[in-house]
Amino acid sequence: MTTLYGISNCDTIKKAKKYLTDKNIAFTFHDYRKDGVDLAMLTEFAAHLDWQDLVNKRGTTYRQLSDEQKQSLNKDTALALLVEQPAMIKRPVMTHDSQYYLGFKAAQYDEIFSV
Repeated sequence: MTTLYGISNCDTIKKAKKYLTDKNIAFTFHDYRKDGVDLAMLTEFAAHLDWQDLVNKRGTTYRQLSDEQKQSLNKDTALALLVEQPAMIKRPVMTHDSQYYLGFKAAQYDEIFSV
């Protein structure tokens, strides 16, 4: 079972969805804005991926944080912030065969799915 997590209007999500569709790989898509995000989900992500990698530091949402917020980021504050601001979660997060992956690169997906 493969699940892709993200925001539907994200270009990287669109590329990942196109890749999976083109390769006939069945997947479900969890849209943070429509399907929601909660602390339990992010805690699960952080158990498999480094919480620091989950924070998209290149996005507008992160850049709009105060310097104080950026300086005081730790696992707990970051996960709470990501629940409030799902656009700040690096995309996509993908689960496949109980493994967790972050970001999209065609070569990485080729390896994951042995295409």
